Amino acid sequence: MVSGGKRRVTVLAGVATGAVLASGIGLWASDSWPFRDTYCWGAWEQDSGASFLGDEALGKSGSERRATESAPPSAGRPHGTCTLAVTSEVEDDDSDQPLTFKEQITLEYGPVPAGAKERRAWIAQYFHGSASPLPDGLDGLVASDRAMLVLPQECDADGRPSAVTIRSDSSGDGHLGKVAMPFAIGSTADVGRMLLDAANTTMKKAGCAPGEPLRTTSPVVTVAEDEERAESPLCRIPGMTFDFGEGSRYQQRVGTVTDLLQTCSVAWQTARAPEEPSAQYVMAGRPRMVALFDGLPAGSAHGLLRTTCGGRPTVFYGNVETGLKGRGRPDDRRVFDRFTESVGRRIGCGDGEDA
Repeated sequence: MVSGGKRRVTVLAGVATGAVLASGIGLWASDSWPFRDTYCWGAWEQDSGASFLGDEALGKSGSERRATESAPPSAGRPHGTCTLAVTSEVEDDDSDQPLTFKEQITLEYGPVPAGAKERRAWIAQYFHGSASPLPDGLDGLVASDRAMLVLPQECDADGRPSAVTIRSDSSGDGHLGKVAMPFAIGSTADVGRMLLDAANTTMKKAGCAPGEPLRTTSPVVTVAEDEERAESPLCRIPGMTFDFGEGSRYQQRVGTVTDLLQTCSVAWQTARAPEEPSAQYVMAGRPRMVALFDGLPAGSAHGLLRTTCGGRPTVFYGNVETGLKGRGRPDDRRVFDRFTESVGRRIGCGDGEDA
C-alpha cells in the first residue's frame, strides 16, 4: 500500500517528468539547446559562432544544411574527412529549371600528403598570403575561407606531421553551366574557433589529445594585406622580379612578416575559380611548421633551403607553377635566392647549408 505522502511524491515526480518531456519537445522543434544540430563528429554545433553555422546561411529559398562524414579518426585509422554543405535554389526567369547553389566547407584530419606534388599543392592552399597566424603559440594559419593547424608530435602518423584543415568552396549550377567561387565561412576569429573545435574533437577521437584542450585567449591579428596588383619587386623585396606579361591580371598578397613566419603569394585573378597561387614564397621557423616541409627535395634548384636562423632550424620555400614558371628574372632560381637572402638578413640567419 502506498501512503498518501508517497502518492503525492509520485504524482509530483510524474508531473515534473511530463513538464521536462514537453519542454524537451519544444526545444527540439525550435532547434534550441540542448537539441541543436551538431556536425562533423560533434565538433561544431548549430548557431555556435561562424555565420555558416547560423540562420544567415539558410536565408535563400529551399536552403538545407547537411554534413557528410567519414568514419571518425582513430588510433588505428588517423584520417577523417567531413563536408558540411548548404544547398539552395532560386527560380530562373530564363528556364523552367531552378538555379541551384551549393556552399560547403571541408574538414580534414590526418598526416600531410606524402608525395612532393601533393605536398606542394597542400602548402599552396594553407600558407596562402591571405592567412594570418594563430595566436598564443599555436602552429597554424587562418583566413576567412581556410585554416590549418599542425598538431602536436604525438599525433604524427606514417612518419609525417598531422594537421587539421578547413577549406571552403562554392558553386552555382544553372543554364550558364557550373561556376565555382570562393566564399567566406565567417570572420577569422570565427574560423579560428571552428578550427580549434575540430582539432580538439578529432585529436580526442584519434587518441592523441593533450591534457588540456587547445585554446586561444588572444585575438587573431590580421597581418595579411589586401590583394594588390603583382609587379616588381614581388613581395616588396628588391630583386624579386618576374615578367608578368602584357595585360597581366596577376595579383599578390603580402602575408605575415615576422621572425618566425613570412608568406607571400601570387595568383591570376579570376571571378570563376578559387584563388590558388601561381607563385608562393614562405619562411618558417617554428619546429612544427618546419616539419611540414620534411621529405621535399632540398636545394635552391628545388626551391627549398634548410638552414639555421637565430639558433632555430628554418626553412625557405619557393614554388612557381604553370603560367609564371620560367618567367623569373634573370630566372626562377635567382628570384628564390633573392627571397632567402633578403629575409635571411632580416631574421639573422647564419651560414647554414642545404640539408
